[in-house]
Amino acid sequence: MTIFRNLETGADFRPCGTRRCGSQEMLTHVCGRPIIGGVNRTTSIRVLMQSSVADMFYYEITDQRMVRGEGIYLYDDAGGGYIDCASATFNLSLGYSHPAVVGAIQKQAESLIHLTSSFRNEPVEGLVRRLVACSPESLSKVHLKVGGGSEANEGAIKMAQVATGRREVVTLFRSHLGQTMMMTSMSGNAFRKAPFPLLYPGSVQVPDPYCYRCFYGQRRSTCGLMCVDRLDDFLEYASGGQVAAVILEPISGNGGNIVAPDGYLPKLREFCDRHGIVLVLDEIQTGVGRTGHMFAAQHFGVEPDAITLGKGLGGSGAQVAAILTNDRLAGLPSHHHSFTYGANVLAAAAANTTLEIVGQPAFLANVRATGRRLLDRLGEMQSRYRCVGDVRGVGLMIGLEIVEPDGSPAVALTGEIARRAMEHGLILRTSRYGHGNVVKIRPPLILTPQQADEIVDRLDALFAAVTR
Repeated sequence: MTIFRNLETGADFRPCGTRRCGSQEMLTHVCGRPIIGGVNRTTSIRVLMQSSVADMFYYEITDQRMVRGEGIYLYDDAGGGYIDCASATFNLSLGYSHPAVVGAIQKQAESLIHLTSSFRNEPVEGLVRRLVACSPESLSKVHLKVGGGSEANEGAIKMAQVATGRREVVTLFRSHLGQTMMMTSMSGNAFRKAPFPLLYPGSVQVPDPYCYRCFYGQRRSTCGLMCVDRLDDFLEYASGGQVAAVILEPISGNGGNIVAPDGYLPKLREFCDRHGIVLVLDEIQTGVGRTGHMFAAQHFGVEPDAITLGKGLGGSGAQVAAILTNDRLAGLPSHHHSFTYGANVLAAAAANTTLEIVGQPAFLANVRATGRRLLDRLGEMQSRYRCVGDVRGVGLMIGLEIVEPDGSPAVALTGEIARRAMEHGLILRTSRYGHGNVVKIRPPLILTPQQADEIVDRLDALFAAVTR
């Protein structure tokens, strides 16, 4: 039996059996009947206070209570409004509560919310058709039985392993490919792997195409893309000779908004073809219009063997993910990678509406235009703030690299910028879970030119306050 104790009176109570209490109202919504005979040794006692709910969360939360979102804005219970430059968790491609997505969810909920994935239904079939139609030409298969980006990436790796008969995977420095144990093991960050004694074997991390801080000390104008050329050495001397796949983000999401330089991805495609290696593009963040193209693969002019999707596919927060593959990867039996909430009917309805909106040429043109506007104005800011070492991005996937006077990464200052952002009506997130020095600017794709200016104006005021 669980007993609740009123800390003001010291009395013990049973919880009300007819009304489920919210955690903030636990002390007032109890039945009020004292426990006869008091509390014995076998009775579990939970001591709850109204102010202690934050302590019940396993993870940290702030004191800020949000009550409403609309478009690019999020509002708290005090009436404050904030431009969300992180699109929640980089997943609100159409912003908060987009009316078309809300309408699609409401309509679908009236008939069918979830269905086992072996049965046919129109929302899921429609989503498969739409994804094949808008993806690179060689990608003709869609795997929807995944619930998020981590599962999608892991599934693509399984497909590559089955298709090639090999086991190893090449990933990049600073890469973040998900939160499952396999994806954590393949991370390009030591701090993400350090707490876990048993990691998935068989991954090789190689230098990312980070031109601002080139691992090889080269300049892009003369390097000849050494970061691809040297991969042969890693295969020969750092792998076990059994590389099945290379998986990477075209623009790193959590690793610092590192943009693949011109020619990098096509040359990487050639490298993979030469060695019979599967090329997987993790487009969990870059996909569904973020770069001003439906997929970053189209922006960079490369055809991968697989693309993984998630986040923005849900439009306004529906949980949906997918793996798009060519015929080469079609041999993985479904029971080897199938999750309960994959191919969810309600989420598919939201995703269909999202793709219909994002796929309009005018919509993608606006993403490119507002992205250029942000980059131009942020470039002007860079000339006025010495701490801004680099401004880089494509479309509405932009990063500001924050540096010390000597050019080294200014991690503490980057964190301070993010912490004080809400004082200036902004929500910002930083790279590498606070271990990095890049401020990420990724607002919802519905951003207008006027709102782009509003973001930069607020950023300007924030930087002036922080660097004063």
